[in-house]
Amino acid sequence: MKKTTFNATYDIQYHFVWIPKYRKRVLVGKIKGRINKLFRDCADVNQFEIIEMSIQPDHVHLLLSAKPRYSPAEIMCLIKGGSSRIIRQEFPELEEFLWGDSFWADGYFVSTHSVVNEEIIINYIKQQDEDR
Repeated sequence: MKKTTFNATYDIQYHFVWIPKYRKRVLVGKIKGRINKLFRDCADVNQFEIIEMSIQPDHVHLLLSAKPRYSPAEIMCLIKGGSSRIIRQEFPELEEFLWGDSFWADGYFVSTHSVVNEEIIINYIKQQDEDR
């Protein structure tokens, strides 16, 4: 579904996948519930739309839509950075497994998603010259 800002119309969806440090299976129970809430709060504050989310014991899948002003790196910084600090404060017992300053492993996977595929875009662009 297309959305608009003051100067753009967009339909941007990102599929992110990332893991906790050392791919530990710690995303369960109260930690899973708290992470879910933190991600939704972050989305609300930054006006992201969470389309779908799955928190597995050792990884997270997140499909979200964001305004064009946000790069995937900025989105991950907001989601992983904010949640990491809070989770480590609220669950100090994780220190035994996840020493250091971060709850999440470095890096992530991201792909873009849209209902429009490359072939449709190419044909649309080619058609522009034909219409002149």
